Amino acid sequence: MNKLLLTALIAGAAVTHVQAQVTPPAAPASAAAPIAPPSASKKALLDRLVALQQAGLDDLARGLTLQPVQQMSAFAQQAIDRVPESKREATIARVEGLFKQYADEVTPIAKEKASKLAQSALLPLLHERFSEDELRQLLVALENPAFKKYQTAMPEISNALRMQAVNELRPTVEPKLKALDQSLMQALGVPANGEGAASAPAKGKAQGGAKPKK
Repeated sequence: MNKLLLTALIAGAAVTHVQAQVTPPAAPASAAAPIAPPSASKKALLDRLVALQQAGLDDLARGLTLQPVQQMSAFAQQAIDRVPESKREATIARVEGLFKQYADEVTPIAKEKASKLAQSALLPLLHERFSEDELRQLLVALENPAFKKYQTAMPEISNALRMQAVNELRPTVEPKLKALDQSLMQALGVPANGEGAASAPAKGKAQGGAKPKK
């Protein structure tokens, strides 16, 4: 629920920002009154709620910084497949070291930015969209021991469910994936299993190298 709340707030802010960019300016009107800063009691509730969302913000920031690495990793894997086998192990170790160095450098930066974002972006959004009474109700739910236990158990439960889903889907999906792969190869004109175009030159060479019968 923490991540759902955080995602919904950020998504809502993004939509509002996009709408502000694409919506033509309206006729001049009286400026909207600025939102008053929260009272001391509401600020205390906001601080508690933001603290509960901090882990989600950390994950969000870390995920954004590491997302390009996933794409680069896929490219690196393709390149590694072309490295001579004698050098492949050393190349893999070097590439993994580069990725780890990047992650070690950006993770603290992401965490620092997430902490600032919690105060500069998340807290104002919560203040704008939730009343003091609603914040109290949210905190009662989020700080409930049973809910905390549920949150702690969810990664393990989700993983077990994912594995079960894979086992259930594999017999049906794998044949369709193989059929799709074959269809793509045919559409792209890529020879399957190294045959076709790749074997043609070898055949021509063999024919060319045969001695003419006398």
